[in-house]
Amino acid sequence: MVEHRRWNDIVAYLVLTLGVLLVVFPVYVALIASTHDAATVVNGNMPMLPGGHALENYYRAIFVGGSRASREPVGHMLINSFIMAMGIALGKIFISILSAYAVVYFRFPFRKTAFWIIFITLMLPVEVRIYPTYKVIADLKMLDTYGGLILPLIASATGTLLFRQFFMTIPDELLEASRIDGAGPYRFFKDTLLPLSVTTMAALFVIQFIYGWNQYLWPLLITTQDSMQTIVTGIKKMLTTTDELAEWQLAMATAILAMLPPVAVVIFMQRLFVRGLVETEK
Repeated sequence: MVEHRRWNDIVAYLVLTLGVLLVVFPVYVALIASTHDAATVVNGNMPMLPGGHALENYYRAIFVGGSRASREPVGHMLINSFIMAMGIALGKIFISILSAYAVVYFRFPFRKTAFWIIFITLMLPVEVRIYPTYKVIADLKMLDTYGGLILPLIASATGTLLFRQFFMTIPDELLEASRIDGAGPYRFFKDTLLPLSVTTMAALFVIQFIYGWNQYLWPLLITTQDSMQTIVTGIKKMLTTTDELAEWQLAMATAILAMLPPVAVVIFMQRLFVRGLVETEK
């Protein structure tokens, strides 16, 4: 029985290792390509060992910029993407936790109807409501602004559902104890619900930060200035060339840099992220 279980573990680890290699290999190729010059990358015989142009390529990508199609340095695009992702993540958490608090702890007419209307919006992605959203942002003169990048994407039915389900697991005795202590709705929310919701907020923050960081269509639509473009749209513009060859070494360096912030968020918040998703009782 022990031997049989050991072989099962070996097979499981082999399958896991194969999966990791399949995922990591393209990243490794991009990393290697970012250390060579343009001629080595495009000739079809690029070695699988690092080259000697890493510092040059990354310096040029971060501080100088790429081809004519994308003149903006990656450093500025990283700042734009970080501001957008942070704004979307924090905005979604703020709106979601307040809406879930209202739906669970307040009694008002059509309370369940309001929640289901919010929930139904899960079937309406940005692409479906792209034109009216763009029209509103354009009329408000928010094109090429951080507000235009962030505000249309901060409403989150997913976050409201996540917080609602968590709030419903909190014992009613906590609410009664808060009332006995003379705590009003604001104090109960601040002193009781917020501390208990830390892991849930962390889980939602990781999901929404990556969601905001990977946005492509909306930033592409409302940003016309190079100074406001995000790193995802910047990579695409680097590869959209006409007469000249794409600078693949800079595009690969940009791709590696674009992966670092989401990976860092996942690594540093991994424990809270997992606890926020799997814990059902606090």
